[in-house]
Amino acid sequence: MPLIYGIHAVGEALKARRVSRLVHVRGAGVRVDTLIARAHELRIPVETVDRQALEKMARGGVHQGVAADLEALAAYTIEELVQQAEGPPLLVVLDSIEDPQNVGAILRSVDGAGCHGVIRQARHAAPLDGATARASAGAVNHVKIATVVNIARSLETLKTLGVWTVGLDGEAGDAYDALDYMLPTAFVVGAEGEGLRRLVRETCDRLVKIPMGGLVDSLNVSVATGVALFEAARQRRSRT
Repeated sequence: MPLIYGIHAVGEALKARRVSRLVHVRGAGVRVDTLIARAHELRIPVETVDRQALEKMARGGVHQGVAADLEALAAYTIEELVQQAEGPPLLVVLDSIEDPQNVGAILRSVDGAGCHGVIRQARHAAPLDGATARASAGAVNHVKIATVVNIARSLETLKTLGVWTVGLDGEAGDAYDALDYMLPTAFVVGAEGEGLRRLVRETCDRLVKIPMGGLVDSLNVSVATGVALFEAARQRRSRT
């Protein structure tokens, strides 16, 4: 059963009605007391443990005195992400991103930009609990996620569904803001340092880059994803 920790992550999970058990340290503070009260209102089991036990559960993560067991996330297919989108689908495809902080930050941007979902691979991907959930500030509870076996084949599926696949690649010739994101679009982003894998890069319909004006040649993958998503969101707002 997935475990999350931290006040914000647990609070968002309570809002989403995904918590099956809340665990806390006695005297952790007013904000934790508020979460406990809400859990009681929802008739969710609440357990008090000592700090050492909670630290062991959180595997050393910053838990702020509270953690929660979660019901499993709803599972979506690629077809469902596309068909359930309101307006032209806007999606993000994660290619082998294993760092929980990056995945959590991407989920936060996905939620904030009004993106319709995320596609991730079952293997070579950060788990969606623990540090990922905390870094997402609870967005993991609200974002629709499809978990697939093969990313390159998933891009082919998106194409058959009428979705353009746009890979973020620092070596691309086109700038990210030169494309029309009113079209159904899936941004494809790769692991920190390595970028998109060769087959995934070759399968994308288009490759774009975020031009850099300083001495650093690239952005963190979560920052780059946010930049691209909010450009798409800006275009869609300006034309409605």
